[in-house]
Amino acid sequence: MTLPGDAALPGGLLQPPPLALYVHLPWCVRKCPYCDFNSHEGKDPLPFDAYVDALLRDLDAELPLVWGRVVHSVFFGGGTPSLFPPQVIDRFLQQASARLRFAPDVEITLEANPGTVEHGPFQGFRAAGINRLSIGVQSFDDGCLKRLGRIHTAGDAERAVKAAQDAGLDNLNLDLMYALPGQSLPQALDDIARAIALTPAHISHYQLTLEPGTRFAARPPDDLPDPDTAWDMQEACQAHLATAGFAQYEISAYARPGRQCVHNLNYWQFGDYLGIGAGAHGKLTLAAEGRILRRWKIRHPGLYLDKAGHPEAIGGEETLTAQRLPFDFMLNALRLNAGVPVAMFEARTGLPRAVIAEKLAVAQARGWLEAAPDHLRPTELGRRFANDVIALFLD
Repeated sequence: MTLPGDAALPGGLLQPPPLALYVHLPWCVRKCPYCDFNSHEGKDPLPFDAYVDALLRDLDAELPLVWGRVVHSVFFGGGTPSLFPPQVIDRFLQQASARLRFAPDVEITLEANPGTVEHGPFQGFRAAGINRLSIGVQSFDDGCLKRLGRIHTAGDAERAVKAAQDAGLDNLNLDLMYALPGQSLPQALDDIARAIALTPAHISHYQLTLEPGTRFAARPPDDLPDPDTAWDMQEACQAHLATAGFAQYEISAYARPGRQCVHNLNYWQFGDYLGIGAGAHGKLTLAAEGRILRRWKIRHPGLYLDKAGHPEAIGGEETLTAQRLPFDFMLNALRLNAGVPVAMFEARTGLPRAVIAEKLAVAQARGWLEAAPDHLRPTELGRRFANDVIALFLD
């Protein structure tokens, strides 16, 4: 089906999806060699209060785009958000909830680095409103951690998890990586076993990739596992997680029943998110205008502190064209093991299913998608070749 060349969406099907709030806190203690996020090594004293003031100016400038909508999740990402004191997080959340309608059961996640919170104030974070914690463990092998440039040890990670649980933060995610420099299959499985022993609600398990612009991309480690070994690690770890009661619901996400991450599910289901902070990205459905807007903020923390709340803080924006939307939608939705209803594609892109019918037929013929008329669900083969499936929907 041929689509119009302009940015307006045909058919009047566009409906606003759930809304989330993403807050970027850009500082960390030390930049990891694999990290391509907008993170900057901070020097004491960090301008915590001034940064919250900037976040609130940024939020005020964005509010006209989301008047009346309910926020279902908040996510503090970084950088290392756990560098921020609990009272600073508390001030931001109080001010944000006075400006936005938070759902009664809003999920509020804070990313934490074990090296910054081993003796940290978890009770203060919980009192501030944090009800989900994502701890960047990456590995429980001290040699692997050292090669990754992490500032914590396996012991630090275990103590941080137990301290968070003692503070009443039981909705915990542990971030783990595999296919690390010098890592063997038994070591990857040991990481999974030690994570499970800490009884988190959720585990994120993803392969180390060499992202452009990182130190690892410029000088790749010479002892990375080969692709076949990496695949063996993935399969073996998936099996171990399943046996322990962690269901895989997305390519790299595993959860106990009822503990899927609300915020990330919203991303994968092509929901909306308001992005504030240095380098933060947002995606908003402007149904009355028949368009979907992506907007991002300037990346440098110093410039952001100076410009937040003014047009100069906007690093760029684009309205997604009808030709681009099927790819953007599939890039997210086909990461989910259960997929999504076709009706969700129509509601969240404003496009009729006819625009993807031919490409769906190709994907089904190749065994990548299940042959279900009203549901978009990848097969096991499709999940293994996810990039090829998603590439089908490029215009």
